[in-house]
Amino acid sequence: HVFGPGAPPARRGLWAAAVLLALATFLYQVAGRVHYYGEFHHETALEERESRRLTFPAVTLCNVNPLRRSRLTPNDLHWAGPALLGLEPAEHAAYLRALGRPPAPPGFMPSPTFDVARLYARAGHALEDMLLDCRYRGWPCGPENFTTIFTRMGQCYTFNSGADGAELLSTPKGGMGNGLEVMLDVQQEEYLPVWRDVEETPFEVGVRVQIHTQEEPPLIDQLGFGAAPGYQTFVSCQKQQASSLVFLPPPWGDCSSVSLDPDFEPEAPGPLGTPSPGLSPPYSLMGCRLACQSRYVARKCGCRMMHMPGSAPVCSPQQYKDCAHPALALLRKDACRCPNPCASTRYAKELSMVRMPSRPAARYLARKHNRSEAYIAENVLVLDIFFEALNYETVEQKKAYEMSELLGDIGGQMGLFIGASLLTILEILDYLCEVFWDRVLGRRFWNRKRPQRPSSANLLQEGLGSHRTQVPHLGPGPRQDPALRSVSPGLPPPAPLSPRPSLPPTARATSLPASR
Repeated sequence: HVFGPGAPPARRGLWAAAVLLALATFLYQVAGRVHYYGEFHHETALEERESRRLTFPAVTLCNVNPLRRSRLTPNDLHWAGPALLGLEPAEHAAYLRALGRPPAPPGFMPSPTFDVARLYARAGHALEDMLLDCRYRGWPCGPENFTTIFTRMGQCYTFNSGADGAELLSTPKGGMGNGLEVMLDVQQEEYLPVWRDVEETPFEVGVRVQIHTQEEPPLIDQLGFGAAPGYQTFVSCQKQQASSLVFLPPPWGDCSSVSLDPDFEPEAPGPLGTPSPGLSPPYSLMGCRLACQSRYVARKCGCRMMHMPGSAPVCSPQQYKDCAHPALALLRKDACRCPNPCASTRYAKELSMVRMPSRPAARYLARKHNRSEAYIAENVLVLDIFFEALNYETVEQKKAYEMSELLGDIGGQMGLFIGASLLTILEILDYLCEVFWDRVLGRRFWNRKRPQRPSSANLLQEGLGSHRTQVPHLGPGPRQDPALRSVSPGLPPPAPLSPRPSLPPTARATSLPASR
C-alpha cells in the first residue's frame, strides 16, 4: 500500500502515516514495559494456613536483677563496683553494710585479674532457685530443659534452645495447657540496693521474656516483654512460618541468606563491612546486628562484651565503663547494614494477665515452698506460653513482573499495532540474509568462479554475421557478395539456395491486394 506501483498518492500517504503511527505507538508501549521491568517491582502475598503440628519456639527468661547481693564479695566491689554499680572506692564499706555483708578484712588484697563473665555466672540468679514449677503440655520439666546463655542483662536461661543437637519440642494442639507453663520466684530479697541511678541497677521487679526462633540470638534487653510477680501472664502466640516469610534478593528486594562470622574483617564499602560467607550460624537479622556490634567494640576497645560472639577477650569492668558502653552509644544505626533475611520466623504475641495467687492458693504455696504468704504474693509469678491455634500466616514477596510477562506484552503490542509476531521477524531476517547473500556475497562468488564470457557487443556481431550468411539472394541468379563471404572466414561457403519460383502474372495480380 505504501511502495506498490499504481496506487494513488493520497492513498499511499494515508497508509504511510498509519504505518508510522502504529510503529511509533508500538515502540512507545514496548519502551514503557521494558522500563517497568527494569524497576524490579515486587508484591506481597499474605495467606493463612493450617498445620497438624508446630515446632515450639525458644523461650528466654532473665531476672531483671543481674546480680544477687548475697554472692558479692569485696573483690567483686573492687573490680566491678565503679564500672557496673557506680560505686567509688570510699563507698565500698557502706555498700557492703547495705548488702548485709561483712566489711573487707584488714590487709585485703584484690585478685590480679577479674573475669566479668565468671562474676555473672557465680552471682547471677540460679534457675534451680528461681524455678518452682515447670510443665510442658502437662508433662513435668526442670532446669535440665533450659540452656544457660549470657545477654546484656546478665545470665539468662532458654527453654527449647535446640543446643548441642537437642531435639526440638513441638505441639499438636493450640490453646492453654498445650505449651510451656512455669512458676518462678524472682527472689526480691536478693535484689541489689539502688545506690544511684545507673543502667545496671533496675528499678522494676520481675522477669524479662523473649520468644524467638532457635536460630536467632535473643536481644532480650530490646525485644523482651515483662512479667511481674503477683500475676499470671498468658502469652498467646501466632507463628509466621519460616519457609513462607520470604523476601526477595536484589534487585527485586533487599534480603540476604549469608551466614555470619563475627571475626571476619571485610573489605567492604560499609562502615563496618558486611557479613562473611560462612556456613554457620544461619543468617538472622538479630545475629547480624549482634555480630556487627561485636566487631565494632573489638576494633575500638580490643575486647568484646560478655554477651557478644567472637574470639576477642571479654572486656574488663573498667573497659566496660570507659570504652564498650560509650562505643555502643556512639554506634550509628546505618553503620550496621543488616538486610532482612530471605526466610525467617516471627511470632505475633497477645498478652493478658490475672492476679495471683488467691488467698487459698497463697496458703498452699507458702506451706509447699516453706515461705510466708506475703513472700508468695511479692515474689511468685506464673508464665503460660502457648499457640493460639495451629494455623500460621505466610508472608511472601513475589516478583510483580516476570520476564515471561514482558515477552507476552511485547508480543501483544506487536500483534495489535504492527500485525507481526516472532515468525514475522524471523521471516524478515531471513529475507535480509538472502538479499545480502545475493547482492553482495553472491556477486563476488560468481565473478570469481565463472569463466570470462564475451561481451554483449561481440555476441551481437557474431549473431548478426551468422544470420547474414544465411540470407538468400532473391535476384535472377545466384550471387555472392565478397563482403558477406568475409564475415565468417574459414567456413565453407553456404550451399546455394534454389531460386524461388516466380508466380504467374494472374497470380501476382490477385495476390497484390492480399499483400497490402
